[in-house]
Amino acid sequence: MKQLLKHCDILTLEQGGWRTWKNAYLGVDGDTICYLSETAPLERYDEEKNLSGKLVLPGLINCHCHSPMVFLRGLGSDLNLQDWLFQYIFPTEAKWTDAGVRAASELSLLEMIACGITSFSDMYYHCDEIVGAAIEAGIKLNVCRSTQGRPDLPFAENTDCKEGVALFDRWDGAANGRIKVDLCIHAEYTNTPDTMRAYAAVCKEKGTRLHLHLSETRSEQEACIQKYGMTPAFLMDSLGVFDNPVLAAHCVWVTDEDIELMKARGVSPVHCPSSNMKIGSGFAPVQKMLDRGLNVTLGTDGAASNNNLNMFEELHLAAIIHNGYLNDPTVMKPADLLKMATVNGAKAQGRGDTGELRVGKKADLIAIDFDKPHLIPALDYPAMLAYAVQDSDVCLNMVDGRILYENGEYKTLDAEKIKATARTALEALY
Repeated sequence: MKQLLKHCDILTLEQGGWRTWKNAYLGVDGDTICYLSETAPLERYDEEKNLSGKLVLPGLINCHCHSPMVFLRGLGSDLNLQDWLFQYIFPTEAKWTDAGVRAASELSLLEMIACGITSFSDMYYHCDEIVGAAIEAGIKLNVCRSTQGRPDLPFAENTDCKEGVALFDRWDGAANGRIKVDLCIHAEYTNTPDTMRAYAAVCKEKGTRLHLHLSETRSEQEACIQKYGMTPAFLMDSLGVFDNPVLAAHCVWVTDEDIELMKARGVSPVHCPSSNMKIGSGFAPVQKMLDRGLNVTLGTDGAASNNNLNMFEELHLAAIIHNGYLNDPTVMKPADLLKMATVNGAKAQGRGDTGELRVGKKADLIAIDFDKPHLIPALDYPAMLAYAVQDSDVCLNMVDGRILYENGEYKTLDAEKIKATARTALEALY
């Protein structure tokens, strides 16, 4: 089917900067953008949508999430990361069933799709259920099975690793490429050098990516230096982890030397401002990373440490907290933040065919309704997206040319059924 979005403003990347096409037209043929101009096309389309007063932009990419943790929202609040994980989160997660993870995943997708997310990178357990929910919803997903290791458990006997590889073999490339499977090293402090070295080698053999947590807290950074004589970044590099494309979540306590290493090795950091502030981890040196040319991306983390999956809130916080922390209003420019949430995320996920609106790219896009009191006037679209737009302003979400959400209506999911199933599953969990 050929679709035409007309009379809308369209935000595109041109030579590294954002350009606004006014009262423009965007054509979609199947799953691909086939037309983009301020002049109406001559050919006919099967369906035309008048989006006057709307801004069309690339869909948002959430590069670090634990989507089923929406069921853990609010659990163990106001604790440091280690106490929160080991006293509340890990014991509750031990009770998960396939049905519970499926119900939680579907609930999370209602939230993400409505706030403009078209693709997300997820690290968790019971991953077949997450994949199944994503396929049904029509969203794009990079998924990995969270992997931990013990000193008394040889790599060959590690069921986490076996499940991660089996997941890759089963699902990578599914749903016409909408599903990608990464491998995962949960963190330095939940693994052993032998596990990390061996799993990094498997990742290289499979030709995929690694998703991990890196230097999230001061205690993690200092304990690693005390134990191994080097930071988590240098430890992982010494074990071959950075021989692979890596998504490194948080990176709050990385040193200048860590940043240079990550730049040299092509590591993509994922900035998660809400989670980092809620848990008291600190403020990642994002501007330093951007200045050094790292492919910095943006993520929500899980809803247990956020407590939502709202990427516009992450954009807003990332835009303002560093200005205040550094006493400099010129850092963290909205244009850079918007790249972090779109094209940078696509690159980190290994999706070169999305993340920007251009003829030949996948039709992964969202529309924002600017006919709202808090969005008038819209003198600078990137600034408005960073400082003023709310998740509730999203009025269209399209992935591969398929509309998933429009004007408050889910096109691929039964929201009422999902919420009812979630309440039943929550009763069983708690």
